Amino acid sequence: MTQEFSLPPQDAEPLLHVARHSLEQLKTVPALAPRYAGHAPVETLADLAALAPLLKDDLNTALAHLEPKAEHGATWLFQSGGSTGAPKVGYAPTGFYMAGVHAHWQPLDREDVFVNAWGAGRMWGAHFLVAALADLARCQVIALGSVTKDEYADWLAFFADRRVTAIGGTPSVLRLWFAHARAAGLKLPALRKVLWLGEAWQPQLDEDMAEVAPEARRWGMFGSTETWVVGTNTPDCPADTFHPLPEQLVHVGPDELLDFTTLNPEMLNPVLRYRTGDAGRLVACPCGRPGAAMRVLGRRDSVVQVRGLGLHVDDIIARVKREPGVSRAQVVITQQGGRVGGVDVLLLTDRAAAVDLARLRKEVLSATFTLSTAFQHDPESFQVRAVDQLVSNDRTGKTADFVVREES
Repeated sequence: MTQEFSLPPQDAEPLLHVARHSLEQLKTVPALAPRYAGHAPVETLADLAALAPLLKDDLNTALAHLEPKAEHGATWLFQSGGSTGAPKVGYAPTGFYMAGVHAHWQPLDREDVFVNAWGAGRMWGAHFLVAALADLARCQVIALGSVTKDEYADWLAFFADRRVTAIGGTPSVLRLWFAHARAAGLKLPALRKVLWLGEAWQPQLDEDMAEVAPEARRWGMFGSTETWVVGTNTPDCPADTFHPLPEQLVHVGPDELLDFTTLNPEMLNPVLRYRTGDAGRLVACPCGRPGAAMRVLGRRDSVVQVRGLGLHVDDIIARVKREPGVSRAQVVITQQGGRVGGVDVLLLTDRAAAVDLARLRKEVLSATFTLSTAFQHDPESFQVRAVDQLVSNDRTGKTADFVVREES
């Protein structure tokens, strides 16, 4: 069955008045009105499933027209994307809907000393969103933001001295903290909680945490600047499995693509079958909590055009990560005036590993139709390289699997 919802009809349908309101809003957007013309009112889950999915560009168009404003407090504008496409803008009221999250998910408490290591400012919402959660938990907060390479040792010593019990950030940022601590032989014995949002969990973090902070456990959130927090998990859940909040309706469509509909009447973004590009399934979580959980399978929007041919980024990442000693990988495409000049596969390798880069490059190039055809006359424009660090977004600290660089 390809049409699945995270809530049964008896729980979801009394709240579909929010979806009906979102539909009425979208009908006022000239560029989107034709797709919704004549559509029946959303009274049932079947009515909702009959709507066309809302894509990122669609929602950006809608928000540019609607310019929503919060009923109480300020309206915050945040930015998402930018690594693989044009940035998108999302809106949120002061508080960022975190009261609803805190009612069902409470990783922090009053006794915690929490390091907020998400980047602050630059129109990315995670730092402020988690600050709102910490405010509800009434814990102590160290609002850290970005740190330069030379500052890690001093800050880690400060964390140990202050007996920091919790830290949060994207997995890419957390990896830097734990890797620096492990390399320096530093321990954080009081650290018990690691909060994360913004990327998939990285298994290497489990190894580093076991060395640096053996009592620490992960607590994850899943969402986007458009949907805000959709679901959460606990240390008893698999890292890829999240429990949707009651105010978020998750739908699994064809090809296991996920879309999200808000049931929160305070939501400023008209999230109506909004498709993020993630694939997933509704499952029973091993933690034993009742209700459908959402297992995230990964992105399904990672096909990019390289010299007129479709390149499956995920397939390349999966292939090179099977190589012994490769812990993480990233595909970087360099283009000029819209034309792809080169493709680099960047690898993070274990310190003791001796990856045969020449052999791996030859295998990937010959096994991938797009690469072998696109670079038939200039194979040197495709390279596989080991690096000390992958390309990260300075604004958010996120490290995407796929990055586009534009040359002038």
